[in-house]
Amino acid sequence: MWSKVKTMETQTITIRVSSEAARVYNTATAEQQRKLEALLSLKLTEVARTTRPLEEIMSEMSRKAQARGLTPELLESLLNE
Repeated sequence: MWSKVKTMETQTITIRVSSEAARVYNTATAEQQRKLEALLSLKLTEVARTTRPLEEIMSEMSRKAQARGLTPELLESLLNE
């Protein structure tokens, strides 16, 4: 079965992430990093394929971040790093 799985063509990009996200990625094993990269790739592709407006997606992500404890002050601090 696995021999039929097609290898995904990839490209390298640079994105800004929170210090915590960078720490998680940088301390992960090579296998975990590949899984994180695949997860991010899938999420970016999902967002690109949706018919929902980007603003709606961003608002939903904002609500979820706030529910998890992200404050405007913490966001400002992260953006100024």
